[in-house]
Amino acid sequence: MSLKEPLPVAPGTAAGPRAEQPHRATVWPEARAAAVRAGDFARAGRAPLGVPLGQALGQVLAEPLLALTDLPPFDTSAMDGWAVAGPGPWVVREDGAVLAGQAPTAVAGDGEAVRIATGARVPTGTTAVLRTEHSRTEHSRTEHSRTEHPLSEPVGTLLHALREVVPGQDIRPRGQECRTGDELLPAGTRVTPAVLGLAAAAGYDELPVPRRPRVEILVLGDELLTAGLPHEGLIRDALGPMLGPWLTALGADVLATRRIGDDAEELYAAVTGSTADLVLTTGGTAAGPVDHVHGVLGKAGATLLIAGVKVRPGHPMLLARLAAAPGRPGHVRHLVGLPGNPLAAVSGLLTLAEPLLRALSGEGDGTPHRVPVRDEVHGHPYDTRLVPVVHRDGRAVPLRYNGPAMLRGIAAADGLAVVPPGGADAGRELDILDLPWPKAAGAAPAQGACFT
Repeated sequence: MSLKEPLPVAPGTAAGPRAEQPHRATVWPEARAAAVRAGDFARAGRAPLGVPLGQALGQVLAEPLLALTDLPPFDTSAMDGWAVAGPGPWVVREDGAVLAGQAPTAVAGDGEAVRIATGARVPTGTTAVLRTEHSRTEHSRTEHSRTEHPLSEPVGTLLHALREVVPGQDIRPRGQECRTGDELLPAGTRVTPAVLGLAAAAGYDELPVPRRPRVEILVLGDELLTAGLPHEGLIRDALGPMLGPWLTALGADVLATRRIGDDAEELYAAVTGSTADLVLTTGGTAAGPVDHVHGVLGKAGATLLIAGVKVRPGHPMLLARLAAAPGRPGHVRHLVGLPGNPLAAVSGLLTLAEPLLRALSGEGDGTPHRVPVRDEVHGHPYDTRLVPVVHRDGRAVPLRYNGPAMLRGIAAADGLAVVPPGGADAGRELDILDLPWPKAAGAAPAQGACFT
């Protein structure tokens, strides 16, 4: 903790008169909302992608799912049994059963019955379907009183009902579930196996889904190693191996992870030449001698949407709208600048990049869920704090190693708790930002705090 940083404050404790004044930045909830708006703005006008049903699982609908046909598309039998016409008993027709997938050629006349299978189209003139278990048959050559069966004509097989037959019973009428053009599901619905089944039944061969956001990662800094042990002031790059898979788990198409030194011209060329929907930079967002991100954005004519967020760790993060890529005048691009410290970069990822990508993908803002914290969590005097936690017995347990340069806590975490300024007492419900992978098996509770 540097000499300029405020001391942690216990829950409910106000900062004293000599405490550091809050920095000028966007409050954390508004920063996330601004990222969602940026994603929505970029998504407008983007044509959806038609994806075959077999490839659509897990994606979201870019448009409402409208029925392309009536469901059922024709009157069908709900049971195996007999299609009967008029009151019984009925004479069984000997010209074969009506099976699913076959179009019945004959019209049922009063007093007639024909075998029918579940899902088969009922013959025209059918009054009801009589279930097999609710019927009995007999072979008879006795006289029959119906005029359509002369007294001298052999009757054949007669069908009797064992209980009352109600007109329309066990017939699924055409359009019972929906009519052509009905909205079956709204845009933004997650494509589950059940959604695939509904879409197929409604006549779809492919589904409209948002195009996957394309992201390019620019890892900045002359001090970063890609292999081996740290030495002579050089440290390993932790963000390059982490960010690509993380963004992929969020549904992004990561075009490349490029390592750029502390060179403003090289950074300018990379930012202005990128064709990605989102450029993600690491480091260089503060005001140090080699922090070039702000200068490059100004030179590139970018519009700065967020210049710092009231959150710890990670307050120097930023969000900007870039000029259109060469040759693509209508292409809306953004840049999210993450701090260089690893946990601070995770904070920026969850605060700005993830909400923007969710909106760009039509997946909504990923509203956090609320969980009570098991232990007291110290807070920052003015800023929101994001703390790695694990879930234990319905409560969120803060983890150790939650400093801005640390990844040990987040590596064991189930999510990050959103701690308001001033902290939170044990038992208080806090928003939890989930991580896009299966829950951790376990970790130790937190001790201490750090607010860089």
